[in-house]
Parts: sequence; structure tokens; C-alpha cells
Amino acid sequence: MPAPSPSRVRRIRKDPSSAAVAANVPDYGRARATFTWAAARAALDGLPGGNGLNIAHEAVDRHVAAGRGEHCAIRWRGRKGAGREVSYADLAAESSRFAGVLADLGVQPGDRVFACCGRVPELYVAVLGTFKLGAVFCPLFSAFGPEPLRQRLSLGAAKVLVTTSALYTRKIAKLRDELPDLEHVLLVDAEAVDGDDGVWALAPLLAAQRADWRIPPTDPESPALLHFTSGTTGTPKGAVHVHEAVVAHHATGAMALDLHPDDVFWCTADPGWVTGTSYGIISPLTHGITLVVDEGEFDARRWYGMLEDERVTVWYTAPTAVRMLMRAGAELARERDLDALRFIASVGEPLNAEAVIWADETLGMPIHDNWWQTETGGIMVANYLSMDIKPGSMGRPLPGVEATILERDAEGHARLVDGRPVEVSEPGGEGELALRAGWPSMFRAYLNEPERYRSCFAGGWYLTGDLVRCDTEGYFWFVGRGDDVIKTSGHLIGPFEVESVLLEHPAVAEAGVIGIPDPVAGELIKAFVLLAPGIPASDALRRELVAHARRRLGASVAPREIAFSESLPHTRSGKIMRRLLRAQELGLDRGDLSTLEPVA
Repeated sequence: MPAPSPSRVRRIRKDPSSAAVAANVPDYGRARATFTWAAARAALDGLPGGNGLNIAHEAVDRHVAAGRGEHCAIRWRGRKGAGREVSYADLAAESSRFAGVLADLGVQPGDRVFACCGRVPELYVAVLGTFKLGAVFCPLFSAFGPEPLRQRLSLGAAKVLVTTSALYTRKIAKLRDELPDLEHVLLVDAEAVDGDDGVWALAPLLAAQRADWRIPPTDPESPALLHFTSGTTGTPKGAVHVHEAVVAHHATGAMALDLHPDDVFWCTADPGWVTGTSYGIISPLTHGITLVVDEGEFDARRWYGMLEDERVTVWYTAPTAVRMLMRAGAELARERDLDALRFIASVGEPLNAEAVIWADETLGMPIHDNWWQTETGGIMVANYLSMDIKPGSMGRPLPGVEATILERDAEGHARLVDGRPVEVSEPGGEGELALRAGWPSMFRAYLNEPERYRSCFAGGWYLTGDLVRCDTEGYFWFVGRGDDVIKTSGHLIGPFEVESVLLEHPAVAEAGVIGIPDPVAGELIKAFVLLAPGIPASDALRRELVAHARRRLGASVAPREIAFSESLPHTRSGKIMRRLLRAQELGLDRGDLSTLEPVA
């Protein structure tokens, strides 16, 4: 389908001079023309004596050396109301002690340290201490069941696991015989565990260490992070990122999230997801800001209370959470004093236009959607503080990021001519988003899968697998994952576009769209709809929704069938699992469900 015509696109005008603080990117065109990754690298300190680049040094130690050690790094709020503040000096000292603990346990640079715990201060200490030693950190969802935990710990050859007593007892202890590489388990909430079977209480080990760990020389290309990302079927992929990634984490935090040193920043992402490390830990700390950390799960009143009580200035959240806040009603937001809030961004899946407009009308500012993947390591396409927003658009590529759209062949792969991909030439044409390889946070490998890694690149481009289109002003619009696209009566339909139109109807809280086989059309479009609170399902409403979709999309694109659902399956990062809807509908193998959001 073509890009939206100008008459169909609502634009939210941005006046840079009205911003609470001066935008880090006041002029997008000039920023693209002048930005270099070399200059972004020069904005960081590097290790003393020219000994390379280490994420932990840039995130904590350099701030202490610059006299900001007493500034609050983490403001933590516990699930039951407890609170704790950690200064940059405290975080530097504790992470140094953690590096010493690892060294005493025989952990070497390159060994893998996993963590499976919620948003607790010890997690942040473990991440940074692992970097300081030169080991590789791998976060896991605390909601994983035993099998996905075993699978990832085994694939990653985990040597150390940081977790809680309850998680260890319920999920991990029974797996130890199947994990020969796992030598040590560190319990963040135990007071006295003496190391039997390699299980230790972390607190006394930390107390016995010195706080002046010296980070060894660190090659910027040394592995630092291992993020597992689930495929549709088969084993998870382990994306390897290096210390050089911190250059992109820092630069994109400034450009896409508009971070300033005095900001109070809240990233709601689970630490088991890449956003929870790239922008829930690394990027904000490199900017020396105060990071709000909430151990609790989503609750609309709690979240608005966090925004008000903590005086959050920059908020980074997920589309699913935004839609849940919309369902809770605008009055709940208006009960709170959110005057400190100046910038909201979203990631995880495309943000529907209605959510952007709702935020502008309810919170007094739009939500700035952005796009990236586990493999990119950092934000690649974004809406910027000073730039007009076209609700529903991903935005424009980051300065330093070259993006294009590639044609696809009949099998859905990037079309190659003489080994080189072919770019879409038609204005508004649809194809696969590709990025010119070479940005600092680009993943360097899939763990132990070199062929799988090489298949992600063609002619110097990284192939994202996402289908997009681009309008005449350079704004990118998400169409769908390559394997989600529906082929019906000769048309290629992105499910996100159909979902967005359904969400325009006031009765619809959420929608998931799939294609189901049809002998004539190839596939027919079916929508699963979650209704807004208080709205009863009925045949009349079903007909009304179909008619609404036909008016907006045309009869060939509108769903032929609508099913009302009490819930839709999501990953813990907020993405609708369309493949699970398809599997349930057609009786297919459901594949890897390890990142599925548990039903309350």
C-alpha cells in the first residue's frame, strides 16, 4: 500500500524555542550533515592512559573522577514501597567490589555472567561490575520458566548466575546437573550462604572486597553483552555486543531521548530485554543523570504516582503500557501533577497514531516513537524533540545511520542483482528496511552461529526483516515484520495498518491481525479485538467495526472476520505475538513461548 497521503496524515507541530530545555538536536538536517561517529566517540573519556574503552568507566567511574560522585545515580522504589538512593560514588564502589568477587571466583575476561532477577539495585551493580572485569553480561527475564532458563544458560555457557533465593529454589536448582559450565550462583537477597554447591550469598562477598578495582585495558571490540532474542521457532539467537556499543548508547540517548545531565529518567523496560540494558542502564548513566527504577509491575495509579512523586523529566516506555493507560482513562492522569515531565518516548512495537494524539491531548505532549532491534543495540530511527511528529510514523534515521528500503523477491527475501540488493525506487514504495553496516552498537555475531549471522547482511547492508515505507519528507512508516505480511487477492497488507485503523474506533482497546488461508484469495484478514472497558461484544458492533475498516482501508484490505477476545498474547516487551494468534487459529506449533507475558 502507498504511504499515507498528506491529507490523511495529522502533523503535530514542534516549536523548538518552546521546549523546557534546549533540544540536543535543534536542526535535524544540520545534525545529519555534521555528525560523525568519531566525534561521538570523542565525547566519551576512554580509559585512563589510552587503555581502550570500557562501558562501566563511561557509565560511572568517569563521573566520580569529574566530581559528580555524590549525584544520585539510581533512585529505587521497591515493590512494597521501600526506597533507596544510590550515588554515582556508591555505584562505582559497589561495582568495583563485584568485579573483585568475580575475580576471586576465577571468572576471566570473556566468561559469561548471567542475571535472573527483577529491577533491584544489585542487578545494576552486577552489570557494571561484570563490565569492569571484562566478562560478558547476559540478562534474563525473571519470569522465564525452567526450560527457557536452561536453554539460554546452556547456550551461553554461563559460568556465574546472579539471582534471588526464591528464583533459584523454584526454577534453577533442579537444572544444575544439566548446566556443567555453571560454577557459581550469587544470591542477591541472602545473608549467609557459604558456597556449598557453588551457591553464595552475595552481600558478604561484596563486603570483603576493596572498592578501588582498576579496570584493565579493554579493547573496544571486546564482547560486553549477550542478548538472547527468540525466533519464531527453534533455539533463541544470542546477539553479541561489544564495549564500542557505548558510543552509540551515549549518542542516541542525547539525540533520540534528549537526555541532559540534570534529568530524572524513567525507562520502564524489564532488565531482561535489550532496552532495559541499553537505555535502562547504560545510556542514562553515561549522561550522569538520575535513573528511576521501579521494582513493581504495571499499575496505572502506581505509574502516574511514580511520574509525579519522582519528578520524572524524561520517560521511555512501551506502546502496550500506553494503551493500558489509555484504557484507565484520562481523568486518572489529570489527577496528578506531571509538570516536571518534558519528553516521552516509546519503543517495543510501533506506536499507533491514536496513542500519540491521546498523549498530546491528555499529558500535554506527544509520544516520540522510535525503532530499533536487539541486533542494532541502539535506536536507529526516531522522532526528535525539535521535529514535527506525524503520528504513526517511526520518524527519521539517526544522524550517523544510513537507512534504505530494499525490494523483496517472491520468497520474501531481499532481491539481489549480482550479489547486491536492489533499492526501492518508487516514491512511497514498500520493502525491507536495511541499514548501512558499521554503527558502533551493531551486533558482532550470533553466538556460535556464523552462517546465521552472515545471512543478515547483503552488499554492506544489515537486513532488518521489517517492512516499511518512506514518505517524501523522509519519515519511515512501519508496515510489519516480513513474516507477518498478509498476501490477499494480490495485495500485500501489513497487519499494523489494519490494527491502527481498528484502534481509531472508540470501542477498541487493542487489536491483533493475522492472515488465514483461503483457496481463492490466498489469505483473508482476520482481526482479534479487545474491547474497551464497559463495551459489550455484539454482532452489531462487529458489523460496525468491519464497516469502519472498509471505509478507512477499502474492502480488499479490511478484515473479513472479527473475533472478540478477552486478552491478546504479548511478549514481556509489549509486542503482540501475531504468530501465536495464527498458531492458535490454525492449530500450528506455537514455537518458542519463553518471552510470552504471563497472564495475571
